[in-house]
Amino acid sequence: MSRIGKLPIQIPAGVEVKIVNNIITVKKEKNQLQFSFNPKVDVTSDAKEIKVEVKKAVNRNLWGVTRSIINNMIIGVTTGFEKKLEVEGVGFNVQINGDKLVMKLGFSHPIEYKAPEGIKFDVKKNLITVSGIDKQLVGQAAAEIREFKKPEPYKGKGIHYLGEHIIRKEGKKAVASEGAK
Repeated sequence: MSRIGKLPIQIPAGVEVKIVNNIITVKKEKNQLQFSFNPKVDVTSDAKEIKVEVKKAVNRNLWGVTRSIINNMIIGVTTGFEKKLEVEGVGFNVQINGDKLVMKLGFSHPIEYKAPEGIKFDVKKNLITVSGIDKQLVGQAAAEIREFKKPEPYKGKGIHYLGEHIIRKEGKKAVASEGAK
């Protein structure tokens, strides 16, 4: 039995949930998300909660995943998600130009990253905040930005998640040469 899948999902006030033909739509004001779940999973809702159940014991692997995705949809339309990235390095610079993120990361040219639909950027000094209502899309955008200049292990320069621990390597040591006596 799935420990996560068997938990009901509470529906906060002001959130509309519609289930039609294996498609669940979660809506609050202007925020709306849709998810097409597997027909082997039963999703039912009343005014206060959503329940996810499997039709056969064979399909248990879909149970917890479906419940987690629906729960993330409800959290997304109510509060949203955000990831913070920190840029470290001398001369590294990040700016917002319309819906694009313009990054100078030590290459011969600046890198432009266009925000996907539903994603917003905020930049303060060396901190990039990626926010939106879709958890998967926020994580994907943050991962793509980090990929432009991964943190290197010697000085830690590059783009990394805020609070991420980077394992540092020790540089080469100068060997004392034995001089002539």
